[in-house]
Amino acid sequence: MFTGLVESTGTLTHVEEKGEQSRITILVPFHAEVAVGDSIAINGCCLTAAEVGDGFVQFDVLAQTLKVTSLGELSMGDKVNLERALRAGDRLGGHFMQGHVDTTGELRDLSEKGQDHRLEIKIPPSIHKYCIDKGSLAIDGISLTIAELTDDSAIFWIIPHTYTHTHLHACAVGKKVNLEADILAKYTEKLLSARTPS
Repeated sequence: MFTGLVESTGTLTHVEEKGEQSRITILVPFHAEVAVGDSIAINGCCLTAAEVGDGFVQFDVLAQTLKVTSLGELSMGDKVNLERALRAGDRLGGHFMQGHVDTTGELRDLSEKGQDHRLEIKIPPSIHKYCIDKGSLAIDGISLTIAELTDDSAIFWIIPHTYTHTHLHACAVGKKVNLEADILAKYTEKLLSARTPS
């Protein structure tokens, strides 16, 4: 379980292809506090630490993960958002996230507006149906509040702290981003559909 409050960013330094799978190496600022088996969200995707070394952590990425997320499109030197799994007793400042990416969206706009930035993400219908004004949506592992919904996108306002302490400052229009819809919305849909007569 995660909160969408990004701890820090890391840098992708190596990708080792293993058939349909791959092993990625990421420079992690808090590597000394990571043990093999720990769960870390990489751009919102929950991965397991497979090996920990001096300054880096390696993760195995399954074929299904590469298919559903944007991890397969990362290039050497790319910045990624990092968050360790929530511990019992920690403050919950974002919203409940599983680190199970639903699908991807596309960064349509990231423009400076005064001290803030306007972020617009094109989202598919499968995610749009779970979105409401002022609701939560995870974008590359960042818990964000939807400021406005269009027919095919969600618009957010990014404060300076979020812009500088996540990978957003290194993102460009057209980038594919991981999306995870609010789990409460998905449970609500499931419960209501079970009550609807067929």
